[in-house]
Amino acid sequence: MSNNQFKRGELYSFITGKASTAIARRLQKNFKQANLDITIEQWSVLYHLWKQDGLSQQQLCEATFRDKPSITRLVDNLEKLQLVKRVASKDDRRINMIYLTKEAAQLQEQTMELANQTLNEALEGVTNGQIEIAKEVLQKVYDNLSAPLASIENGEQQRQLKR
Repeated sequence: MSNNQFKRGELYSFITGKASTAIARRLQKNFKQANLDITIEQWSVLYHLWKQDGLSQQQLCEATFRDKPSITRLVDNLEKLQLVKRVASKDDRRINMIYLTKEAAQLQEQTMELANQTLNEALEGVTNGQIEIAKEVLQKVYDNLSAPLASIENGEQQRQLKR
């Protein structure tokens, strides 16, 4: 028996992230109105570097849920904008560590204010209780879909070790 309480069309709309897309579009619009020449994707990389500067490109992949070619392109473009710099890791020169520049540090306050403004617009009329329920539900959906993947990956690793 299915626990699915959605009509098919509603479920697919939910899965594709209409709300997430709407928030991203609004934030991009707010950046543009503030004459900030960065994309939401670039901002997401900067956001994780503001939390912890000096991450590897692989760590940025994991933090932003993007693949390696996407992160490479984003870091390339952020370098062109002089917002980040690549530094070879001291431990392994094949690994690039990504560091913020002074220019990126100057963007942090303004972009975070715009992000908070955008979230406030998005959550207007939504109670704290509703937000908590939504977070719990989305975390459960994520956990349901991530746990089987992790166990499949672990099983594959164990099979490779036995070879």
